Amino acid sequence: MEDIKGKSIALLLSGGVDSAVAVHMLVEQGLHPDCFYIKIGPEEEKEWDCTSEEDMEMASAVARKYGLKLDVVDCHREYWEKVTRYTMEKVRAGFTPNPDVMCNRLIKFGAFDEKCGNKYDIIATGHYADTEVDEQGRKWLCTTPDPVKDQTDFLAQLYDWQLRKAVFPIGRMNKDEVRHIAEREHLINAHRKDSQGICFLGKIDYNEYIRRFLGEQKGDVVDLQTGRKIGEHRGLWFHTIGQRKGLGFSGGPWFVIRKDVANNILYVSNGYDPQDAYKNIFNVTDMHLLTPGVELPEEISFKIRHTPDHYHARLIREDSKINGKTVWRIESEQPIHGVAPGQFCVIYDTDYHRCYGSAEIFE
Repeated sequence: MEDIKGKSIALLLSGGVDSAVAVHMLVEQGLHPDCFYIKIGPEEEKEWDCTSEEDMEMASAVARKYGLKLDVVDCHREYWEKVTRYTMEKVRAGFTPNPDVMCNRLIKFGAFDEKCGNKYDIIATGHYADTEVDEQGRKWLCTTPDPVKDQTDFLAQLYDWQLRKAVFPIGRMNKDEVRHIAEREHLINAHRKDSQGICFLGKIDYNEYIRRFLGEQKGDVVDLQTGRKIGEHRGLWFHTIGQRKGLGFSGGPWFVIRKDVANNILYVSNGYDPQDAYKNIFNVTDMHLLTPGVELPEEISFKIRHTPDHYHARLIREDSKINGKTVWRIESEQPIHGVAPGQFCVIYDTDYHRCYGSAEIFE
């Protein structure tokens, strides 16, 4: 972690063990951050309010343990105006968005900064990510030693000014080390389970979240190889490219291969591992660089979802543009399952250490 002594620090406490240990790591260095809990759950819908009350209790207990103040920052309206709008616009258009990625850019390092983070030099979080500064003084987002927990993909849409303010105190630890410190220091959430999925949805699953905004729109499900209709779907937005589970059609397994938004058709392929579900080459656009003034190399590594897996590829700048934005071609060394328009392709160096940024897959 970079030297931040003498700087004013805002630390985002979530109620989980990771941000709690982040507090400990800062206090252990003689630093005294002001702690904040960001509230984004919809107050008017009790069944959507997952564990926010428990989260706040845990966050308060951790702040008290270290003699730090904790303020609650309500970003409910900003979340539902910005992140939810982004999500619904993408799924309606047939894409596969990532709300958690945009939450970091628009809420944790965005709306929070507008409301009170702008008073601080540093915003610290419990993300599993690291940073380093090169010889030219440029700050980089870097991966962590724990490939399973690494969260650089969730941070790859940050603006450069946000990255310059960001500090990740547990960035050079793995999960076992974090748990060990939490147990040793008798933190209240030492054994609390990690949150899964989009937390604020609570008892409602993702499809119900989508249904409340977009409703249903029935259409045909067609076998890509034969052109035969095998059933109906209730809305293209309930399905993702590469999906196998939950389709409910006989004669399977079936994989979702493509969405025809104009004609409201869902194309599927049959088999346990159909070749149609894989791609070696795909295009991305709207390339977003975390560190300005950096030349993108041709040889890279990348990932398209939050898993430990990353792949080596060639990155080639095309002459064409989509909506005025440069098109880049990814030529992967190995076929990738479930490449879906709307996903973020996160770009790293060949050592899978420094993160250049990310771009959106469009075909």
